[in-house]
Amino acid sequence: MKKCISILFACCVMAGETLAMEGRLSQRITLKTPGNPAVTHDLRESAVGGGILEADRELPLIVRRQKTETDNEIRIVLTLTASELLYYNVEQSFRTGLTHAECLFYMPGFWYHKNLRSPKTAPSFHTSDSWQVREDRLSTPLTGVYDQQTGAWYTVLRTDTPDCEALACHNYGEVILSGRTSLGFTGFRNADARAALVFGFPYSEAPYSYIRKLTLAPAVQAFEKLEKGQTRRLTWTIRKGSSPSYSSFVAAVWNDSFDTLDPRPIDPRYTPDEAKAILSEYFSRSYVGNYPLKFTSGVELRTADCQSTDIAEVGFVGRVLLNAFNALEYAEANGREELAAEARSIFDSYLHHGFTPGGLIREVVDFKREREADVYSIRRQSEGIYALLSYLDYEKRRGRSHPRWEARIRTLLDKFLALQNPDGSFPRKFRDNLAVVDASGGSTPSATLPLTMAHAYFGGEAYLQSARRTAGYLEKNLISKADYFSSTLDADCEDKEASLYASTAMYYLTFVTGGRERQRYVDLCREAAYFALSWYYLWDVPFAQGQMLGDVGFRSRGWGNVSVENNHVDVFIFEFATVLDFLARECGEPRFARMSDVIRSSMLQLMPVEGSLFGIARTGYYPEVVQHTAWDYGKNGKGFYNDIFAPGWTVASLWQMLSPDRVDRFFANR
Repeated sequence: MKKCISILFACCVMAGETLAMEGRLSQRITLKTPGNPAVTHDLRESAVGGGILEADRELPLIVRRQKTETDNEIRIVLTLTASELLYYNVEQSFRTGLTHAECLFYMPGFWYHKNLRSPKTAPSFHTSDSWQVREDRLSTPLTGVYDQQTGAWYTVLRTDTPDCEALACHNYGEVILSGRTSLGFTGFRNADARAALVFGFPYSEAPYSYIRKLTLAPAVQAFEKLEKGQTRRLTWTIRKGSSPSYSSFVAAVWNDSFDTLDPRPIDPRYTPDEAKAILSEYFSRSYVGNYPLKFTSGVELRTADCQSTDIAEVGFVGRVLLNAFNALEYAEANGREELAAEARSIFDSYLHHGFTPGGLIREVVDFKREREADVYSIRRQSEGIYALLSYLDYEKRRGRSHPRWEARIRTLLDKFLALQNPDGSFPRKFRDNLAVVDASGGSTPSATLPLTMAHAYFGGEAYLQSARRTAGYLEKNLISKADYFSSTLDADCEDKEASLYASTAMYYLTFVTGGRERQRYVDLCREAAYFALSWYYLWDVPFAQGQMLGDVGFRSRGWGNVSVENNHVDVFIFEFATVLDFLARECGEPRFARMSDVIRSSMLQLMPVEGSLFGIARTGYYPEVVQHTAWDYGKNGKGFYNDIFAPGWTVASLWQMLSPDRVDRFFANR
């Protein structure tokens, strides 16, 4: 078995003092009487011992704290027993001793470094240097603090099993919950210039809550009812370690979290063939053939009726060309002649009408509103070429040639070579004359895929050299800095897709290189993969009765959060599960393969079929904006979808996941 070059992902115990020192760990409880302001009481260990915590006055409950300590870990069990009816919120704080200004922070799937890539209207250090959030915002209910000067780090992980949630009448201020919940909070705080981990129960968000895209709201503190004689037991684990970089810190924490939470695959509802048969209904029902460009309608549809719109979008969201290829491949394998004819008509229409005067793919055309995007993106152009090369390779293997298509793609690839900067990056957005509109390099890895494919298909050395230069840029500016940002086109922030694309880009380069160079790409693929994995849920978020996702039994494990700005989960996966399987083999890392199994089993949960539509009007139109926390994209909120969605990309993503041999097949014998 091949071994990856080590980047020290091990969790190393810091020398010297043990983790637990009295005075570092403090706690307080806030009690609320309905109709009155809440009152907070600091708690300290009682002189009577036994882990009893007491306040300066007698309280209507007994609070007992048990600590189990080792050199690098404290396990905390907090038990609250009410002596009369009360409403409470309990908070604990652990002072790390690290200088706050020197630290970077980590809340998986929501916070990286200091979130300075995000704007002031999303959670970031631009607004505050102390944040605490409800646990269901996070792919792992954990906060980490990393000292970039010494490599020392601390984390706190909630270890209770979530099994219930309660509705709240308000999302700000002091809120009494309607019933029992499993959701607490976690975060970090500047405590007299020292970094502290803060955590507690039930949830409390400060200094702001985040309720929809770029909309901060006032802080919220929730209170759970505890009846007389009732007990609530809460558990957390604090750990410390040392890592040589923020990347290795994130990797070590992900490995540890995976081992602790131990997510298991969900019992599959469908085989891959059955899933494709359901998804194929989208291809036929979404086909729009009454415009010069033929396309599958995948943008701005309503979940309530799934009626086709008049927007043709090539990449990012609509994925028209990739879905045309998927439809053609499926139709020919299953004798669906009408579907095959529709798929071919899409390719033919784009050959004749799908390019700009400058030779770029027409990215977004809205026929009803009679408008068209005149700013182009390296991401959509790349995704278009990716689909076209997949189509041409499929056709070539069946003895069918398309010289006009090949000429079109070569012209477009020449534009790519002209756009590439000396440092290997590509601008995020530009005009038809290649004038740069957005010079950000965050979308660069999306170009690596078609460049490696073009080298394999056409044999052009220039394409391989261009791909290698993207790898150099990614290594220097994204991967080595652990700075993955703005790959998605509808947000300017830290996001999942930048790390996922970076990892996938390195995976593609392993097919066209060998020896030490290939091993370098394997190592970079692995390093970026940990950041992509950090966005994927290792636990099941609880929902309240009446929240549709909970009522239908949705499990969030294996689904990925999107970005700091767009705080919902989705099925963006494409080849990444295959990348994880590849890394498991190359690096001898079974966790990757196990997580791939979780993802593959989980992402098919909400497949809409007759009699089990999961809130979607049509069979096969897979949902997009799955709102799993106290945030909405504009409508409906936790437990529901936004009313507008884009099934074009969700179908394409799942189809790619269900075709794990596709990339191998493309590069085979080349």
